[in-house]
Amino acid sequence: MATSSSAAAAVPASAPRRSSKLLIGLLIAIGLAAAGAAAYVLVPRFMGTHSAEAPKAPVPEKPIFLMLEPLTVNLQSEGRGRFLQIGMALRVRDEQTKAQLVEFMPEVRSRLLLLLSNRAPDSIVSPEDKAKLAEEIRKALSAPLGAGTPELDISSVSFNTFVVQ
Repeated sequence: MATSSSAAAAVPASAPRRSSKLLIGLLIAIGLAAAGAAAYVLVPRFMGTHSAEAPKAPVPEKPIFLMLEPLTVNLQSEGRGRFLQIGMALRVRDEQTKAQLVEFMPEVRSRLLLLLSNRAPDSIVSPEDKAKLAEEIRKALSAPLGAGTPELDISSVSFNTFVVQ
């Protein structure tokens, strides 16, 4: 029986050694993980950058366009008849402006016809003349469309057809 009690005494003695080695290994792993986490958080701050504090680039807003039906207007010319066929898109800043333009479309088209028919054919040929005309259209259409309505927020005018004949 002495051999069985010595075998029983040998097993508990080796068990604490294994568990202490396991415990030491676990503590080392936890220490390394904590050191890695501290390095991840602290090193970027000392370097001058930190991913959580870095400003994010602003997300560009989705553009809102209102396509207008093409217009044909007579131009001021001496002798033979000249006309301008023009198609454009208005870039607006919000859906409310777009809805108001759609609601007042007869007024919008009338303003455009009056503005465009007052032109000489030679005054709208160069790219600079077209850019100037686009700005004039933007200003004319940004004015309030009715009594008690606010000024419209039209950011730009883009031409998609522009024919002078």
